[in-house]
Amino acid sequence: MSDKLDPKELKILADILALVLEDHPGQSANALDAIRNRARRNGTTGGALKNLFTALAPNPPSRPPPRPRASRAASGAAAEEMQAARTRILQLTESVNRLDLDLRSARARNEELRSQLYLTQQARAETQAALSVMRARPTQRRRSVVALAFAVGALVGAIGMGMVRAMDVPAVPFRTTALN
Repeated sequence: MSDKLDPKELKILADILALVLEDHPGQSANALDAIRNRARRNGTTGGALKNLFTALAPNPPSRPPPRPRASRAASGAAAEEMQAARTRILQLTESVNRLDLDLRSARARNEELRSQLYLTQQARAETQAALSVMRARPTQRRRSVVALAFAVGALVGAIGMGMVRAMDVPAVPFRTTALN
């Protein structure tokens, strides 16, 4: 432990010790645990803590002396400085408020643009889907026209072959031998 006591540390220690004496058992137990943890962290033993209290009892730490007051001339200059500082604070506050409004309007505009972007992306997706459907239809028509033309060609070819064969057959004389 250091020879000089930190006033903040001393106040924390006093608050914890006050909680130890509380009527609520949960707070007392927590306060004792906090004292143990601080002692472990700072490397303080029980004997050192006891010596600290015995040293503090007759000689409590002194408070810092109050600030000396300035003369009236200095206080007039200080008042002018205070007024200038207040004016500057007021200007800065107005500037912060104006910037806050600008930020809010920029965020609102950003949200509006984001919404428009989303709608545009949706419209683009719908347009692409419609375009792909339109592109798919002519190929289906072409396929069906080619299939129909093939079928008609095959049918015409078969009929044509039948006609050619019918014309190509030699005429058989009529046999009348059975009638003789």
